[in-house]
This record gives sequence, C-alpha cells and structure tokens, in this order.
Amino acid sequence: MIRILIADDHAIVRRGLKQILEEHYSTSQIGEAGDAEDLIKKVMDQDWDVVICDMSMPGRSGLDALGQIKQFSPKLPVLIMSMYPEDQYALRVLKAGASGFLGKETIHDDIVKAIETVRSGRKFITPAIAEKLADAFETGASHLMHESLSDREFDVFKLLSSGKSITEISEHLSLSATTVSTYRSRIMYKMNMHSNADLTRYALEKGLI
Repeated sequence: MIRILIADDHAIVRRGLKQILEEHYSTSQIGEAGDAEDLIKKVMDQDWDVVICDMSMPGRSGLDALGQIKQFSPKLPVLIMSMYPEDQYALRVLKAGASGFLGKETIHDDIVKAIETVRSGRKFITPAIAEKLADAFETGASHLMHESLSDREFDVFKLLSSGKSITEISEHLSLSATTVSTYRSRIMYKMNMHSNADLTRYALEKGLI
C-alpha cells in the first residue's frame, strides 16, 4: 500500500488529485492537508511514502513547509506543485530540497510518473528543467536578480509584485507588518530596486506573475 499526503488550500484540487491516485493505485492511503501547519503536523504524526505540496498556501508557503519537513524526515520525497511557470520556479524548489516540480496545468498527466520516479529515489525532472540545470552548471552561477532571494524573501517578493500591501502580506503569511517591511527592504537592496512598481515590472518581464 502506498501512502500519499496531498497539501493544497483548495479542496477541489485535493479531491481531483485524490481521485486520480485512487484510480491508479488499487491500495492506497491518501491524506489531505489544507495548509502548511496541518501538513507538517501530519508528516510528524504519520508515515508517508510521498508528499505532494502546493507552493503557495495561506500562512507559511510550501517552500517554508518543505524546509521543516526535510529537517524532520530528510528522505521523505516531496513534490512541489504550482501554477507558476516551471522554467522560473522548478530550479528554486529543487535547490530547496524538493524531489520534483509539478506544474498544475499538466499535473494530471505527470503525477503518477512523478510519484513512481521519486519513490525509486530519483528526482522528477522534465526535459525543460534538465536543460536549465545544464545551463546553470555550465555558467556556474545565476544572473537573475530574484534568484539571490531566500525562499521567504521570494514569497514576499511575489506578493509585493502582485500588488499586495504590507498589511495584506502580513495577514497572508502570518507575519507582523514590521517583519514584512524588513523583508521588503532586503528584497529592494538585493535586487537594486526602489519601488514596488520596479518589482512588478521585473516580475512581469521575467514571467514570474
């Protein structure tokens, strides 16, 4: 029997994935979590073979949860899924310790193959991401400014560039407004930006939003 835990704040997404997995795996235990805190609790309370986690959830992000999961259970395969572009986000999640990246547009076609791949101890990497990994290896370093951000800074950057206010971000990420403002200052410094409009322009140019 395979034990799979799905974390997404949308019940309809969890239900759809659960249906696909139950149709493919005749014997399975499919767990569900609606946010990062519930995900981490379930990982600590039960044994799982694979975790499938949305990158963006209310409160702590999927990347945030990934870091804690890998500390608690380093060998547990975690697949990160997202509606954001694979070419901009897959490398970040792989560097953070994920076993693979699933784009939500193609997840129904890829999910079973991805699960079988990571269960065998390998990374699930599409041809497009393999090419980006090769490019990164050849150049030896990234030249994109947003890739210098930490995972939490990246979460704040995405929300700022989407037009969210400091207050809205603090509520969404369960952080104080002061903490969000500190992250904003770090982002501006690292990316040599001067306003939220600059961040939005950059994010649009790079296909991040």
